[in-house]
Amino acid sequence: MLVRDITDFLESWAPLSLQESYDNSGLLIGEKSEEVKKALISLDLTEDVLDEAIETDCNLIISHHPFIFSGIKKIGNKHWIDKCVRKAIKHDISLYAIHTNLDNIHTGVNKKIADLIGLEETEVLLPKKGTLLKLTFFVPKDHTDSVLDATYEAGAGKIGNYDRCSFKVEGIGNFRGNEHSNPTIGQQGEDESVEETRCEILVHKHHLNGVLNAMKKSHPYEEVAYYVSSLENKSQEIGSGMIGVLSEGMQTEVFLKKLKERMSLDTIRHTKLVSKTIKKIAVCGGSGSFLLNTAKSQKADIFITADFKYHDFFEANGEIIIADIGHYESEVFTKELLLDALTKNFTKFAFRLSQVDTNPIKYL
Repeated sequence: MLVRDITDFLESWAPLSLQESYDNSGLLIGEKSEEVKKALISLDLTEDVLDEAIETDCNLIISHHPFIFSGIKKIGNKHWIDKCVRKAIKHDISLYAIHTNLDNIHTGVNKKIADLIGLEETEVLLPKKGTLLKLTFFVPKDHTDSVLDATYEAGAGKIGNYDRCSFKVEGIGNFRGNEHSNPTIGQQGEDESVEETRCEILVHKHHLNGVLNAMKKSHPYEEVAYYVSSLENKSQEIGSGMIGVLSEGMQTEVFLKKLKERMSLDTIRHTKLVSKTIKKIAVCGGSGSFLLNTAKSQKADIFITADFKYHDFFEANGEIIIADIGHYESEVFTKELLLDALTKNFTKFAFRLSQVDTNPIKYL
């Protein structure tokens, strides 16, 4: 097993192009061509996690949070980041982070939280703009299905719970090849008319290159006529947070007790309990205060997230309950999410869950 075998799978699930601009996901230390003996999965990368990897003979650590966010100008031996860099290199341990790209997919961090809470009818809370494109291409009528099938296999044509979605219109295509051409149909220098199909299909931006390659490879023409258009449509599968409903409404106090049990919480910081019952719930793993207004506009009864500042709690404004459960606590189950995905895909490889509590915040 090589590092790239694992990282290629992770990036097919949560493409690096979906990470936020401030983020630093991906392979932080190591080479993709290196062989992996065992892999350790952790929420954070710390010296203790590195020591655990050394003790358990793991030479790849997959963490949710990257330990390097900005450029490093010097590497000493006092700061914890410097110590981690030195120790990882000394022991030939590759370090990989899968952060906001895993936050932004609908099967990622927030879906794990939603499942733990028992939410149904889940949707992305704040879908991202600029992630959808429309691909239009022209193909001889007899080859329409085979070319469309190739684009579907490469990830095109998905809309919510539906796949293999496309629109087709038949017409006549005209062309003439010059002396350097090698036309599939017709002769050089002669006008040619062919029954063609105009195909329109939605493509997520991170799938575009693969879809174009598949289209060109399966297309019979030497030169493929196509164009790509940007869309204002918001993706239903990419974005921040998640919202859903409980199968039945629950008394607020009862729900908060259940929340503590299911998320293994010591404490919950919350605003005034303005709702007697909880039915519609918004969640966001990690720092989610930027989604408060969206949660309110979606008429959520409660917004479960972390890292709210004192003054931000006032913005609940009697319209919603804010439940701040802690950053670590909201994302610690990401380790299980990663373990499940990896073990299903690599059934004969050893992945370990880190046993280190990396939460820097302690409670009395």
